[in-house]
Amino acid sequence: MNVIGKLRERIRQKGLGSLFKAFWKRYVFFHWELLWMERDLVSPVPPHKLRPYSGLRQVTITADNATAFGKHFGDRIGTMAELATEGHTGHMYLDEEGNAVAFIWGSVRDYHDRHYFGCWFPVKPGEFFEFGGEMARPYFGTSLSVDVQVNLWQAMQAQGCNKVVDVCDTRNIPAMKLHIRMGYQEQGRVTHVYGLLGGRWRFYRETRYQGSRLDALRKPERPVAAETTAQA
Repeated sequence: MNVIGKLRERIRQKGLGSLFKAFWKRYVFFHWELLWMERDLVSPVPPHKLRPYSGLRQVTITADNATAFGKHFGDRIGTMAELATEGHTGHMYLDEEGNAVAFIWGSVRDYHDRHYFGCWFPVKPGEFFEFGGEMARPYFGTSLSVDVQVNLWQAMQAQGCNKVVDVCDTRNIPAMKLHIRMGYQEQGRVTHVYGLLGGRWRFYRETRYQGSRLDALRKPERPVAAETTAQA
């Protein structure tokens, strides 16, 4: 199919308006909102119904073993080695063949995310900034998403931390639901990322808000049936 044919097919599938919006956000201007979240490191994680998994082992990421990302995250090998060299704490989970299927990072100092968002994330004493958590698709919906965080919390607690902070991109609905499931609380502040010409120029600012930005994603509690007493 030639270029014109592909364009016509996309217009037919998504409509001209949706196609224009996608073009505008990718090549002209975008605005991302990053919600700040926090959690202590000792409160238990709420019960969940995620699928179990098996056959994985946790390994600390180093510059020497970053090649394990080749199968599932081949474009991240250099980034993983770079983060390890900078002294951040990274965990990866290896399958039986030695391939990394999940990873997560923590930083006890101000973190400059030059690989994606492009901004600085300040870290206060006693906190650590959690970032970069990702899993291979076969592990979506498993309890690995819980274990990678809890294990990192324990490792960072051993380094003297008592709180985890991170940001959640409002475009990423599954990530926001995961934060709810893990018991995170909103800080009421947002880091805004503005990009011009495909992100060639970026601008940042922070705002505050009241209430919750996540309540609409919470599952409604099931009503408890009232007990009745049969009359003789």
